[in-house]
Amino acid sequence: MNGEITPYRTKGFIEEKDKNLIASFLLQVENIPGGESLKKCIQCGTCTGSCPVSYTMDITPREIIALFRAGDMETILASRTIWICASCYACTVRCPQGVQVTDLLYALKRLAIENKIFPRRFPVFALSQSFVNLTNRFGRSYEPGLIISYYLRTNPWKLIGLIPLFIKLFTRGRISLLPKKIKNSTNFSRILKEAEIMELIVPVRES
Repeated sequence: MNGEITPYRTKGFIEEKDKNLIASFLLQVENIPGGESLKKCIQCGTCTGSCPVSYTMDITPREIIALFRAGDMETILASRTIWICASCYACTVRCPQGVQVTDLLYALKRLAIENKIFPRRFPVFALSQSFVNLTNRFGRSYEPGLIISYYLRTNPWKLIGLIPLFIKLFTRGRISLLPKKIKNSTNFSRILKEAEIMELIVPVRES
């Protein structure tokens, strides 16, 4: 992208931590097909107007790009917005400039996880992390484990109220005490490792 995507702030006014986050984000943007469209945003607000869950966001999609241009990456990563995104791609489809808004939000989410900048007890992140950990370990979701892990991260006291439901489902054979792994779980683990390696590959910059 020939260094064209850069925050508007001059170098001296951006915090050192933000500089590092910006550099990491731009590397991910280069791996997104059409990611260079980020620089074309005209702040028209079509993405925000098209988003079915924007009313729950603390920072709108349009403001996300504005904050990036201002060099304030930490505020972006600490927001609820990147976790609330419904991945419907309405913002991307309707953007008059072709900005890949949804994919950019995914990149920001990965960056937030890597740098551990997010609302720690925010339910969406807790659910996502619990699900990913289980599927990585067993190759499939395990509902009792997902519920236990989720509430331990958010509100452990709610688990007590779920005990009668758990007993009822267990006695009727609807859930099991122990999770079952998928067949060829070794191959599944290899696929995940390969995917992680691909994410770490730094793209070759054009001269």
